[in-house]
This record gives sequence, structure tokens and C-alpha cells, in this order.
Amino acid sequence: MEITGKSFPNPPKLTRHGPARVIAMCNQKGGVGKTTTTISMAAALAEYGRKVLVVDFDPQGALSVNLASDFQDGPTIYDLIMDSTKDPKTVIQQTEVKNLDIIPANIDLSAAEMHLVTEMGRERVLDNILKKVKNDYDVILIDCQPSLGLLTVNALTAAHGVLVPMATEFFALRGVALLIQTIEKVKARTNPLLELDGLIATLHDPRTLHSREVLERLQEAFPGKVFDTAVNRTVKFPDATVAKKPITVFASSSEAADDYRRIARELISRGCAA
Repeated sequence: MEITGKSFPNPPKLTRHGPARVIAMCNQKGGVGKTTTTISMAAALAEYGRKVLVVDFDPQGALSVNLASDFQDGPTIYDLIMDSTKDPKTVIQQTEVKNLDIIPANIDLSAAEMHLVTEMGRERVLDNILKKVKNDYDVILIDCQPSLGLLTVNALTAAHGVLVPMATEFFALRGVALLIQTIEKVKARTNPLLELDGLIATLHDPRTLHSREVLERLQEAFPGKVFDTAVNRTVKFPDATVAKKPITVFASSSEAADDYRRIARELISRGCAA
């Protein structure tokens, strides 16, 4: 569903790649379509010729289940956190989508958070990892875990911007204020350049008054920050997850795929991606 009907042009082709703009996909509430949005946005940006790296920074590893061929036994982001001398390029995997790579994660990442507690410069561990590969990509998307712990603080410290996928439901709306507070704290203490790039309305049902009212409240609370396209609920998303493919590949001509292409074009038009 397009909120205003505003259209965004297809982005121009790039003549060179990098350095990447790093974006944290963040919401401490689970079940809001965060990982689905990360996958779909990454694939849409890759369609437009952008070189994209996605970083699975959630111990649940849902992003890796969908995109990585080897994330249970192969090297993951955990190995890079535990060994600062390890080259991230040895962990990056190519996906089946052209221009889209991934640093996978698995349950080991939950142990890394305990390790970070005693680490010097613990908030900047991910930033130091990504600095080694930024010049190879146009966009790096970090899929954060649904909490506001040390892993999420690392992601926010490494990022230039934050995108908040948010279901148009009242309880999801309540949690946004807490997330904004966390963003402001990180901005004040470790990353003064961090920006809120915007909020993406997900799991939207335009037929219900509840969804429409929540969307209106979002637009009132964050003027100019809510993306012009809201992503409607559809069975195609869980079907794409089962198929382990982005929606832009699984159902390329669907309205859901076009929603994320519009969001990708708007992200580029806003100057939040190359």
C-alpha cells in the first residue's frame, strides 16, 4: 500500500562502489517483520545495482537461515568478535542474489555478548569489523536482535543510520519511544553522527481502523520520517521464508515485492543509501 501515492524514480546506475553507508535495522519488539524487511530491502537494493552486505547480528540467526548456505558449522560473526585479527572477508558468504552478500550468525552469538561485557572498547567491536569491508559495498544492513542490549548498542555505534520496521499495532507503537531514547543515548555517548533514517510500517492491514489509526499516529509523532509505502500483510512473506528466498525473487511481480522496491527507491532518494 502506498500511503500518499508519491513515486520515486529508479536510481541511477553507479559507476563505482563504496564506501558503504551502514544502516541498523532495529526494533526491540519481536514479530514486527524486521528480518523480512532486512532481506527484502537488501534484495531490492541489489536489484538496483547496489552492492549490499547484510550482517546477521541476532543469535536466532533467522537472516542466515534465509540467505546463508553454511551458518551452523562455518565461520560467523561470532568468530570475528572473538578474534579481532580475523579477516571479515573469510566469513562473508555470497548469496544466490546477485550483488548481495552476508556475514552469518548462529546461536554462538549469544555467548559473544557475555564476552563483550569485559572487552575494552566493547561498543565499537562491530564498527572495527565493518571498517575492514566498508569500501567493498554501497550499503551494509545490520539485522539487530529484538532487544536493546550490548549487541544492539554495537550495531548502533557502527551505523550511520537506523531504520525501524514497525507493525501498525498499538503495542508496537508503545515500544518506539524506548528505542528512540536508546538511539539518543548512543548518539550522545558513542556515535554523534547516528541518524534516524525512518520508520517502515509493516504487517499493515488497511481494511482495519486500528491499523490506519496507528499509521496516522506514527506520521504525527515522526513527521517526515515514516516511509511513503506501508507493507501489507500477505501470506507470500511466510511462503518466501519457507522457500528461503527474498520476496523480490520468490514473488517478483507481487505487490509485496513492489512495496520493498518502492521503499528502496525512497531510501536512495532520501540520501540514506548510495
